Amino acid sequence: QVQLVESGGGLVQPGGSLRLACVTSGSRFSMNAMGWYRRAPGKERELVATITSGGSTNYADAVKGRFTISTDNAKSGVYLQMNNLKPEDTAIYYCNADGFEFGGSWLPKNYWGQGTQVTVSS
Repeated sequence: QVQLVESGGGLVQPGGSLRLACVTSGSRFSMNAMGWYRRAPGKERELVATITSGGSTNYADAVKGRFTISTDNAKSGVYLQMNNLKPEDTAIYYCNADGFEFGGSWLPKNYWGQGTQVTVSS
């Protein structure tokens, strides 16, 4: 089993910044891609940004130019730098990991974190 532990959420004023972190632990895991998704009150969960093991990134139009996704050298964590935050960025942010987990053999797996609240308000 692989666990995803998120941190870095909180309350920030419009125009402020936050950095979210998601660290994997548990079984051996070979990442294909990791990403951040969010669910705003009354809305469906939506993609924020993803990054592949090769470093290719993809961003939602709403966050392009403001958010930056990155991983560490070991590909065991994913980070989201959020700048110039807006009230419409208020949501629960979820980390996602897609790849292969070793449990005697490599099997495809997809995991979600528990979510971290981001609130942008004056």
